[in-house]
Amino acid sequence: MAQLLNRGAEVSRRGQALHHTISAAKGLQDVLRSNLGPKGTLKMLVSGAGDIKITKDGNVLLHEMQIQNPTASMIARASTAQDDICGDGTTTAVLLIGELLKQAERQLAEGLHPRVIVDGFDAARDAMLAWLPSQKLSVRIDREALVAVSRCSLLTKTSPDIANQLAEMVTDAVLTIQKEGQPLDLHMVEIQSMEHLSDRESRLVKGLVLDHGGRHPDMPKSVKNAFILTCNVSLEYEKSEVQSGFFYSNAAEREAMVEAERVVTDDRVRKIIALKKAVTAGTDKTFVVINQKGIDPPSLDLFAREGILALRRAKRRNMERLSLACGGVAVSSVDDLTEDVLGFAGTVYEQVLADEKYTFVEGVRNPFSCTLLLKGPNRHTLVQMKDAVRDGLRAVKNAVDDGCVVAGGGALEVAAWRHLTTEVAQQVKGKAKLGLQAYAEALLVVPKTLAQNSGFDAQDVIVKLQEASESGNAVGLDLATGEPVDVVAAGIYDNFIVKKQLVGLASVIASQLLLVDEILRAGRDVNK
Repeated sequence: MAQLLNRGAEVSRRGQALHHTISAAKGLQDVLRSNLGPKGTLKMLVSGAGDIKITKDGNVLLHEMQIQNPTASMIARASTAQDDICGDGTTTAVLLIGELLKQAERQLAEGLHPRVIVDGFDAARDAMLAWLPSQKLSVRIDREALVAVSRCSLLTKTSPDIANQLAEMVTDAVLTIQKEGQPLDLHMVEIQSMEHLSDRESRLVKGLVLDHGGRHPDMPKSVKNAFILTCNVSLEYEKSEVQSGFFYSNAAEREAMVEAERVVTDDRVRKIIALKKAVTAGTDKTFVVINQKGIDPPSLDLFAREGILALRRAKRRNMERLSLACGGVAVSSVDDLTEDVLGFAGTVYEQVLADEKYTFVEGVRNPFSCTLLLKGPNRHTLVQMKDAVRDGLRAVKNAVDDGCVVAGGGALEVAAWRHLTTEVAQQVKGKAKLGLQAYAEALLVVPKTLAQNSGFDAQDVIVKLQEASESGNAVGLDLATGEPVDVVAAGIYDNFIVKKQLVGLASVIASQLLLVDEILRAGRDVNK
């Protein structure tokens, strides 16, 4: 049909289409297989312009790679959707989809129909989703557990030394912004990077770090016990919005016109200065103005004379963060200013690094916003740390939202294999049981890959894990020794929502790809 419509179109029939689909899935699986887990290797991505990026983050790799094959592209999009929803599990999703199709290929070679395999996959998925809630670990979700969750996520993206340091920072950042009875907003954690010193100099600032400083040489570089006025008010001369002209006959008239133009802006500045004098009179308090709009040089000069540190062109998101960190209210008018709209910070100081200025707002009383200040010796390190921190933040947020964790280190997959092959297999009748067995075997790709990436024999490790899991305890893989380990005692945790999403996503995508019996690729219209 397609060739009748367009003789340039390509058509792949049933056997060929399935072969192409499964080969593409296995190819993408082979690319990402070596990146899984803390012992995974790195990939170097080189763009057409020669830019180099070194990472093992599956989400970054799938976004940056130029994938041409339609099947591989579909798997990549589905796996990155996993990251968008849960913040983790991208590489595992690719491996699981590829392994499901690889196991299905063996059954197809023996003449089994794809629909029968899909029925088995569906039965296994439903059983897994019903069984997963029973695998929640009885661990109290306190700071220690959240640090362990964060560490497990970060170890898969960066080196152990950096992961251990960042884990506590990330956990404290999420606990800082947490409000009782309200959903967590990770946008209230600012991630600021400085190409400076070593990557072990990173720290959590319970306040804000702005990537700009004062714009007047006479302004104070550091103030203590500062009232913070956050505003969205234009403090600069603005041209008229319509085309207009001013005519004068002598110099005095010209000067009068210039002064009249400045009156509106100067009045706003004087009202802010009046507020400053009212709240700091007879005390050691100081005053800081952070404005979302501009502040022109004459206004900056007036502020500098009064000893006010003024920052202009602050980001809108930072205005929200400032209100949550320092208190106070962001104002859009200087009329009727009172002390109630002011925030407070113990220290506000400026740091100059090469040509860049940074302003630190610290010592706030009750912060609900904070800044993760990442320092690194080069841009590659900073990019890698940023990607890792984003995943770490999502991991901690997921654990807080779920109120639980599940076993990591391949323990959940081994337990799931045992559940499917012993209990669920007895309930499924007919040929669909073969699809269920294929699904169970596919789940073991996670512990197998973790073992291979750690330099151990995969089959040997799987046998040990299966024997150790007979007791019913959560037993995972110790990547240092290759032996089974109690994941609760070792603090190896995963997010419940990530595993739940993985089970649903991988099953659906693998089932859809198995049922593709014809691939129609549009070609160039030869009649044109």
